[in-house]
Amino acid sequence: MGIKPLPEALQLARQLDLDLVEVAPMATPPVCRIMDYGKFRYEESQKAKESRKKTVQVSIKEVKFRPKIGKGDFDTKVRHMQEFLSEGHKVKVTLQFRGREMAHPELGSKILDQVLEQVGAAGKVETQARLEGRNMTMVIAPEKKATPKKHEAKAASDDAAPAAESPAAEPDPA
Repeated sequence: MGIKPLPEALQLARQLDLDLVEVAPMATPPVCRIMDYGKFRYEESQKAKESRKKTVQVSIKEVKFRPKIGKGDFDTKVRHMQEFLSEGHKVKVTLQFRGREMAHPELGSKILDQVLEQVGAAGKVETQARLEGRNMTMVIAPEKKATPKKHEAKAASDDAAPAAESPAAEPDPA
């Protein structure tokens, strides 16, 4: 509409039954826009709400081990860690020492090395293992390439569906 004096711009906005909103107060001359301000605020709040929905909350899950853990328990806990990492969570691995176990921190390091070996490419070490009092802790973060299990299951079912249809689609030569 060009440069207009304030009273004329206000009158124009009133005629259109809209609001005169100052968009850039620091510009010379200040820039104003004729719009429905209530609708504008509503749309902005909807955009903000939508952007908050898309953010992912990364939480830290903790898995506790003991130096004398059995093979079955170890495998179960590592499997849980792999699930957490595939869902995009960080995992804090805590190794608890009791009594005379404190005299052998190398046993704890050995278990944490086995954990890293089992987890493999699903995660990378974010914080190296360190002894804090009676606990040895380490934080493992998910790899960027790791995809959530829901997507993997859907992709696997999509791949299986065409394979199941192909034998039925071909006529039997007999």
